Amino acid sequence: MTPGRRSSTFTRLLRHGFTDPAAAERLLDGPELTPVRNDPVLLEALGATADPDLALNGLVRLLEAQDGPTAHRQLLDTLIAAKPLRDRLLGVLGASAALADHLARHPTDWQALVTYEPQDLHPGVEEFERGLAGAADPVSLRVAYRRCLLSIAARDVCGTTDVAQTAAELADLATATLRAALALAERAAPEDAAACRLAVIAMGKCGGHELNYVSDVDVIFVAEAADGAPEDRALKSATKLASHLMRICSETTVEGSIWPVDANLRPEGRNGPLVRTLSSHLAYYRRWAKTWEFQALLKARPVAGDADLGRAYVDALEPLVWKAAERENFVADVQKMRRRVVENIPAAEIDRELKLGPGGLRDVEFAVQLLQLVHGRTDPSLRSGTTLDALQALAAGGYVGREDAARLDEAYRFLRSMEHRIQLHRLRRTHLVPEGEADQRRLGRSLGLRTDPVAELNREWRRHSGVVRRLHEKLFYRPLLDAVAQLAPGEARLRPEAARERLEALGYADPAAALRHLEALASGVSRKAAIQRTLLPVMLGWFADSADPDAGLLNFRKVSDALGKTPWYLRLLRDEGAAAENLARVLSAGRLAPDLLMRAPEAVALLGDGDGGGLAPRQRSHLEQEILAAVGRAENAGQGVTAARGVRRRELFRTAAADIIRSYGTEASPVEADQGALVDRVGAAVSDLTAATLAGTLRAVVRDGWGDTLPTRFAIIGMGRFGGHELGYGSDADVLFVHEPRDGVDEQEAAAAANKVVAEMRRLLQLPSADPPLLIDADLRPEGKSGPLVRTLKSYGAYYRRWSLGWESQALLRAEPVAGDEDLGRRFTDLIDPLRYPAQGLDDDAVREIRRLKARMESERLPRGADPKLHTKLGPGGLSDVEWTVQLLQLRHAHREPGLRTTRTRQALAAAREAGLLSAEDAAVLDEAWVLATRVRNAVMLVRGRAGDTFPTAPRELAAVGRYLGYGAGHAGDMLDAYRRTARRARTVVEELFYAD
Repeated sequence: MTPGRRSSTFTRLLRHGFTDPAAAERLLDGPELTPVRNDPVLLEALGATADPDLALNGLVRLLEAQDGPTAHRQLLDTLIAAKPLRDRLLGVLGASAALADHLARHPTDWQALVTYEPQDLHPGVEEFERGLAGAADPVSLRVAYRRCLLSIAARDVCGTTDVAQTAAELADLATATLRAALALAERAAPEDAAACRLAVIAMGKCGGHELNYVSDVDVIFVAEAADGAPEDRALKSATKLASHLMRICSETTVEGSIWPVDANLRPEGRNGPLVRTLSSHLAYYRRWAKTWEFQALLKARPVAGDADLGRAYVDALEPLVWKAAERENFVADVQKMRRRVVENIPAAEIDRELKLGPGGLRDVEFAVQLLQLVHGRTDPSLRSGTTLDALQALAAGGYVGREDAARLDEAYRFLRSMEHRIQLHRLRRTHLVPEGEADQRRLGRSLGLRTDPVAELNREWRRHSGVVRRLHEKLFYRPLLDAVAQLAPGEARLRPEAARERLEALGYADPAAALRHLEALASGVSRKAAIQRTLLPVMLGWFADSADPDAGLLNFRKVSDALGKTPWYLRLLRDEGAAAENLARVLSAGRLAPDLLMRAPEAVALLGDGDGGGLAPRQRSHLEQEILAAVGRAENAGQGVTAARGVRRRELFRTAAADIIRSYGTEASPVEADQGALVDRVGAAVSDLTAATLAGTLRAVVRDGWGDTLPTRFAIIGMGRFGGHELGYGSDADVLFVHEPRDGVDEQEAAAAANKVVAEMRRLLQLPSADPPLLIDADLRPEGKSGPLVRTLKSYGAYYRRWSLGWESQALLRAEPVAGDEDLGRRFTDLIDPLRYPAQGLDDDAVREIRRLKARMESERLPRGADPKLHTKLGPGGLSDVEWTVQLLQLRHAHREPGLRTTRTRQALAAAREAGLLSAEDAAVLDEAWVLATRVRNAVMLVRGRAGDTFPTAPRELAAVGRYLGYGAGHAGDMLDAYRRTARRARTVVEELFYAD
């Protein structure tokens, strides 16, 4: 061969898409292709395939396998003369190494591609049954199956059939194969065949007439006794036949396997009997079936065995399928199942997962099935098991926007085409996009992307996947807006009845009111309405993910009415990212956060920071600085305290919003795994905010009455949860007030000034206003309610030396200065340290007295009618149990364990564990119980807008508490059981540590 010719051929091969021109040139010059090596038709045809190198290699292997020169020449002559055969055969060889292997083993099967009659273009079950008719055993059945598969693949790669037709043909071939396998099983066991009537019900993609090249074939078996046969004998016979059918299709032979037959969608899954009677199926679905099982039955289709029994099965179960949407938490169950599928994908594969990943095929299928189940109850036209047919019917009925349906149809077809071509290459069950450049090049070329196959493939894949990601959830919600908005002429509208059906399925208790809100938000031609029409579909989904969708939508309307004309708010809405989802979560999680927001809607701006920085708690020093600056600008104490309360309201909203978002989780911010961290963050933020508010209020009152200097030094000591940095949203501020007259100031004058300051602070902080009041509770002072509100430091010292009781020493464990004169606060702490950390610990009498007080409190203070096991404060294993146990350890051991000298319960518990005063296991049990009880109290306040120590009784409120605690819809009972278990374990530890000698 001359160098010039080699160079010319080499260039031509490159131009025709060969990636290894040298190897291709050797094959073309070889003996198998000698008669046609210079025929331009062959090179053009090879260049049109997905992988010219693969096609050429497969062709040479097929020619080598021909039985003698005559067969060899017949193949070459037909290949050159008949374009349909040439395109089909080379198209298959260039797309499927597995089918090339089959042709090399069965070299006459290429003749199955010769015919090109109209009836050959779209064969059905009967044609495939004829193609399998000669199979007498599992091996010959596999060969015949591959021969039929060869013709399907040929029509597919040549574009004779589209992806939907190909999937239907694959399902028809599976139907014919199941019938042939059942016939083989019956032939092998005629007595079993005579004893029963067995029907095979196709499920999944086979039942939906949309099968892949390589897929499990999902089935359910139903059987009845033949005339005169006992039922138990019939079921045994049917089970033998079904098992044999599965083996015929699934087992590996010298010709490989066909595909696995999977019967795990049957009642009870793999734990249930393989075959049941129709009445047994019905009994299960009526009583035990879960939502996903009715979703699976959407695609049920009798395909083999007793046709009458198969039809009876579908007819009997169909009414149950179309009632599934009436089940409680139906939408939530379906969406939870979808999320679970995504969560189970290995992290290394999720970006390549074509079927199950975000924006994948399953997203389209789930969305379509959800809509079918909701609206198919009243519209039989939607009852198709085929995804694309159902999508078309949904669009025709106005249940889905036509444009959205068209875009999803295009995306689904592209993704299914990718899936088909990936599987066709090796005939392996996979849904992962290959990583290798050569594989991606072949895949791209097989889809008609020829200029830059790899880049074009990835661009188109990401584009279509993005369409699915954006639309699959909105598909359910967008038509709700169209139902109340002006539509283009000819566009189908979701009927009001259908809109109400959909809203009810989403969990809206008052769908008529929800439609009115949607109309108010989305109607009109304003920029505000246009933006909200874009955003609302996804926000409706977020609202539906809460326990109270009605409240979420109503609150969104209120916020939009208040801020709708504000430019920055519209910009916030336009961003469908973190801000929009944060807002939806906050508005639908309960009453507290929306109430705080409605009083000053501009606080919604805090939600707009995509990285969550706007929701981060502010340091106490920054809060004090802002509040004191606002007080300094005020004209009087009333204005100053109003400003301080306004800051408090905004910061309470910030804290509550961050807590809700971290508890619910969003796309931008996953659920906080550390429940203790959530509690600590709320406790610290609310306690710091309360301290800063008191500091500002004190400054305002002093400045208004006395100018810069009060006649007496004045300090506020935080007590209880306030001193422990553990305040909740509904907590009062437990405090002590201490003062010390300045030099030369009369004690009576100083006391009068101090009392006036306290009275004015309490009055101003409780005045009715748009801001929540801050209640100051000083009942932990010496002598309780009977004693003076304010004492001097000297008076405190005298009282504690002479009259102090054991409970007061215990209460002082939580004392910490929070506002006012810092030096006076430190001296007060020095004064009480010997009482709360007694030098020798507690004697036995003191311990017995504390135990006696605790027992009396348990019996006397629990509200009448309350369930003790669910009372988070006073019930067994509740806050009181844990805190008294920790405090007893502090009183007994803090004199020699410095780590116990803290006002914070969890820190003291950790220090006691480190000191060996209790085991790590017991400490963990107490900590878990304390954190859970605190979380429940926070949840109750967030949900109801008022404090409470026990779980709400109203179902929707209870569900909202559960959602905050991480329990999905319908799992309130699980939440209560978990609380009881946690509290019970804690009570056991408390009885060992607190009451045991």
